[in-house]
Parts: sequence; C-alpha cells; structure tokens
Amino acid sequence: MTRTPAVLLSLLTALFLVAFSDGVQGAAVSADQKDVKAAEPQEHNSRVFMSGLDASSFFKRRSRRSIKSQYELNVEQRQRLAADEQRREYREEQRNEYENYVEEVRDEQEERTREKTEQWREFHYDGLYRWYQYTRHHV
Repeated sequence: MTRTPAVLLSLLTALFLVAFSDGVQGAAVSADQKDVKAAEPQEHNSRVFMSGLDASSFFKRRSRRSIKSQYELNVEQRQRLAADEQRREYREEQRNEYENYVEEVRDEQEERTREKTEQWREFHYDGLYRWYQYTRHHV
C-alpha cells in the first residue's frame, strides 16, 4: 500500500516529461527546423570527440606497455608534488587549530584551578597565618 503513491508519482512524472519535452513534436515540422536540428549533433560531436586520425595516432603513440615520455613524467611528478604540498598545508593548519584549542582548554582549566584555590584560601583563612605560606613549595 505504501508503494502505490510512489508508483503513481513516477508514472505521472514520466507522463509529464513525455508530454512537455522538446524532443517530441508533432508530425508537421518544417524543413528549416529539420536542418537546424540535424546540424546541432554534428557540431556537438565535433566538440566532444576527436577525429579518427587523431584517435588512431593517440593510441599508436602510446601503447599500454610503452614508457611514458619525459614530459608526461614531469607533469605527473608536478601533480604529485602539488598534492603533497596541499596535504602538508592542510595538516599543518589542522595541527595549528588543534594546538590553539588545547592551549585554550589548558588556560581555562588553569583559571578554574586558580579560582578554586583562592576560594579555598579565603574560606580557610583564619587571620593568623600569612598568604604566602599557602604558596610555598614543600621539599
């Protein structure tokens, strides 16, 4: 029962696409429109695909087992170095952010500890002893 709305929605969507798409037109298409539509795919194909001679020379120039040219090796090496540099910068930035975060947390913790220590001293101070005795380091 739950699939019925989904099936109806998909059927209505398909019907809508078929009814209102530009590709589907009536039988009365003028000759001018046929010529324009016939010219568009050729122009589009020429931009996307290379000619047969270029394609065959591309595959002849480099088979699967042939060595890469020095230019190709240099380009790949530059890409590797650029990726390494980006990775290094990203990790350095992440490390700096983490160090800043840790420093802030440590400072907050030290501030809370200092405040608690001062409150403890004020609560336990009886007026007889000096403050510096609480801060002495016992050996």
